[in-house]
Amino acid sequence: MHSIFISGAAQGIGAAIAGLFYQRGYKVGIYDLNVVQAQKLAQQLGPNAQAGILDVADYASWKQALEAFHAWAGELNILVNNAGILYSGAFEQIEISAHHRLIDINVKGVLNGCHAALPFLKQADFARVINLSSASAIYGQADLISYSASKFAVRGLTEGLDIEWQKYGIRVLDVMPLFVETPMVKDMQAGSIENMGLHLTAADVAEEVYKRAKCKDSIFTATHQGVGLKSKLFFNFSRISPQFINRLGNSLLAQKTKR
Repeated sequence: MHSIFISGAAQGIGAAIAGLFYQRGYKVGIYDLNVVQAQKLAQQLGPNAQAGILDVADYASWKQALEAFHAWAGELNILVNNAGILYSGAFEQIEISAHHRLIDINVKGVLNGCHAALPFLKQADFARVINLSSASAIYGQADLISYSASKFAVRGLTEGLDIEWQKYGIRVLDVMPLFVETPMVKDMQAGSIENMGLHLTAADVAEEVYKRAKCKDSIFTATHQGVGLKSKLFFNFSRISPQFINRLGNSLLAQKTKR
């Protein structure tokens, strides 16, 4: 029985991933700063779910969580770096401490997770890392500056490690959804969400993560995968269109609706 460790798994996308993989026969690690909610979810799922506390910004917390999970599951096959936060609004109106916190969680959290998990992944007969990037990593997003930048960092980390860890037989992949209907986007202040709307659910992203986990290990397996038709279209179009067209399109999307 293969196993999956998910950061930020107590609610939202992480919880949807945990539920789907549990249903498909995996041992599931539900790790989150909100350990009480994580434990509730594990109890709801059943005996093949394990919950624990994890502060993704703290490397020591990662090591402790992964050691406990590995001892329980016997093997670590899939690491999902899902934990993340979002602040929206004008860049200068967001406190610098909030920008720093976002980078600590969204970027350092993924770096910590990959680094701490490697010794366990190298021992497994099958190993993958799946990172939660975003369509915000296709082009820098106004009113989502640090969030967009953090997802570009995740995109770059994914690409680099997918090449570097070939020597270990470990694929490092990501998913890039547009805005997903979760508590994280509640009261979000950005023109892009007003213009694009919410058309994806946590279950949609979970299904794509599952496909990434099951897809063949081939040179033709893409490192990045959009979630939903719009994300896939934007990603593919951005690769062939001139930079000024991409900038113009994103400028139009960023315009807030007048009320």
